[in-house]
Amino acid sequence: MQDEDRQEPITPQGLDLATRLSSNHHQSLKLWLRMLSCTVRIENEIRSRLRTSFGITLPRFDLMAQLERHPEGLRMGELSRRMMVTGGNITGITDQLEREGLVERVPDPQDKRAFAVRLTAAGQAAFGAMARVHEGWVEELLGHVAPQDKEQLISLLSGMKAGLDERGGA
Repeated sequence: MQDEDRQEPITPQGLDLATRLSSNHHQSLKLWLRMLSCTVRIENEIRSRLRTSFGITLPRFDLMAQLERHPEGLRMGELSRRMMVTGGNITGITDQLEREGLVERVPDPQDKRAFAVRLTAAGQAAFGAMARVHEGWVEELLGHVAPQDKEQLISLLSGMKAGLDERGGA
């Protein structure tokens, strides 16, 4: 079958897909795919390096990063919300880190029936060492981008995020 013999599917509105797309659609899709591609490549590299250098997974590192920002600790539900994963995932990660002595469950000061999770002294030391190396990796992976381009990208993506926040999409 030759290309000219193929027919575009007809939508309920009676328009083919090509007619429904504006010139901005293609550019928006291209932008989204490019951002996703860059993010996945960086994330995969960081994930691999964390595993090789520290024997830790990216989700465990991320949970420790959340706790490092909140020395008083965070409830499991708050960790789940911040990391955008299920409570079951948070429980599993927390259990592993607790067995290793890196986090502890403590009574929540606002609600004695609930528990918060916080880094132990060993967890703070381990995370501090990992975070310094992690920062170097990110700098290495993005080192080819000129400082002024980084500033422009940060500004543009901040505007994009603000627009998504207004729409309730992020």
